Amino acid sequence: MDMHGVEVVLRPTCEADFAKLDAIVREPAVAEWWSPPEDYAAMLAVVFAGEVIGAVQYEEEDDPEFRHASIDIFLTARLHGKGLGTDAVRTLARWLVRERGHHRLTIDPAAANVAAIRSYGKVGFKPVGVMRAYARDHRTGEWRDGLLMDLLADELV
Repeated sequence: MDMHGVEVVLRPTCEADFAKLDAIVREPAVAEWWSPPEDYAAMLAVVFAGEVIGAVQYEEEDDPEFRHASIDIFLTARLHGKGLGTDAVRTLARWLVRERGHHRLTIDPAAANVAAIRSYGKVGFKPVGVMRAYARDHRTGEWRDGLLMDLLADELV
């Protein structure tokens, strides 16, 4: 199930990707926002120019009264600011809307992660509100605020 964006390809991860993804998530600029996941198998690899540069994941709520999906992503710091994260999120969002039938998507970056918030805004995500003391920083143990953002299917850019 490969998904092709403008510059990136999203594909299921394989065991050969796990060490690379683990190294990426431990880069200081990535580790600031992400803790190493227990399992990379449920993620999609973000591939650019034939190289795995990060991962994206999604979760789906299937209860028909609350049906929606959420997205998370991390990319190697070496390629931050080049629009590749935006491309990956947009590609996954389109698939979730068109193929999985979701009318609403959410994403929840740290409230201080200005670059991520700007990237998600380019896809069409809008701030809903600040979730106070939302996530524990795995490095310091301190609680950080998160920004809940959502996107309705007809707002997808």
